[in-house]
Amino acid sequence: MLPETPATPAARGPEDDPVSLLARLTALDSVNPDLVPNGAGETVIADFCDAWLAARGFEVHRLEQRPGRPSLVAIARGTGGGRSLMLNGHLDTVSLADYDGDPLDPRIRDGKMFGRGTFDMKGGVAAMMVAAARATAQGPLRGDVIVACVADEEYGSHGTAEVLESFTADAAIVTEPSHLQLTLAHKGFAWFDVEISGRAAHGSRPELGIDAIAKAGHFLVALEERGQRLAQGPAHPLLGTGTVHASVIRGGEEASTYPAHCRITLERRTVPGESADTVAQELTAVLDHLAATVPDFRYRLNPGLHREPFEADPQTPIVRTLARHAEKVLGHPPVVRAEPFWTDCALLDRAGIPCLLFGVDGAGAHAATEYADLASLDRLTEILTDTITDFCS
Repeated sequence: MLPETPATPAARGPEDDPVSLLARLTALDSVNPDLVPNGAGETVIADFCDAWLAARGFEVHRLEQRPGRPSLVAIARGTGGGRSLMLNGHLDTVSLADYDGDPLDPRIRDGKMFGRGTFDMKGGVAAMMVAAARATAQGPLRGDVIVACVADEEYGSHGTAEVLESFTADAAIVTEPSHLQLTLAHKGFAWFDVEISGRAAHGSRPELGIDAIAKAGHFLVALEERGQRLAQGPAHPLLGTGTVHASVIRGGEEASTYPAHCRITLERRTVPGESADTVAQELTAVLDHLAATVPDFRYRLNPGLHREPFEADPQTPIVRTLARHAEKVLGHPPVVRAEPFWTDCALLDRAGIPCLLFGVDGAGAHAATEYADLASLDRLTEILTDTITDFCS
């Protein structure tokens, strides 16, 4: 299946279906360069989406605070008096290097399309673009329909953050893959570096040296114990408990020297009610206890990137509207679920935009083989089309 040249998307017509659009998007390299040095970034795929949406009557705004990392906001203006709805999906993907086969050659087999990004999340992007075009094709609705194709969700979510500096909506749907289930909560995360200080000395002079790596071992044991206590503590009804793990450890210079420094990078996954501040407090308590009980234990705690957890109110109009149309298309009430990973829902929610996550079925996010289930792609497009028409009327 060969996609069209990015600069010349098809005109509106019967070929405007989510399967053909997904094939075209999958064939465009959009690896996040913050994850993979010299990754292609979002320029080419944003150019394609810009042309595709403009050809269908959308007013397209290009945002690019970071050169080579564009996001698009495409708007179908309403006639007034209706609610606005933003559909949000990210254009970037993870690495192509370890993919089994050609990651940019979309292939269909057994009702599935294989290729990097088909599941995470170009399937959702294709569905939301086609649904927005279909819902507005017969004339404007009362409310604005906003399509946000964003950069950088796989690393720092700078794309959605940039969009929210200039645009808002009455509600939003993030079309990350969810197996056609309503995702109403997800975990957040907080990264920290713990710097353990020792004293360098020749390996033959233990009376002069302080082994920073050995001191760090005390912290690693305490961190494991903290994780066990978290697992046994109060649980969120959908997400369970928060977690913590050591991710990276660096220390030492050579075999014959006592190491003066050891750095441990850790990740704490958070649930609603927890934040980077509360995590910093719990880590400080652990480290202060070690400083008081372990001779020569000295540390510095450095906060890194953090993102807040997300939880939607199931009674908001957008959740109720989408659930109603999902039940009609699926033939049963959609399953309500939560995700352990973080998404841009948290940024939208923090900006005061009620939202939820709803996307395709499939498998293989970040894996060696990735696919989107095409029947679910069609159902998703139908559900989104009906939801847009209903919510924005």
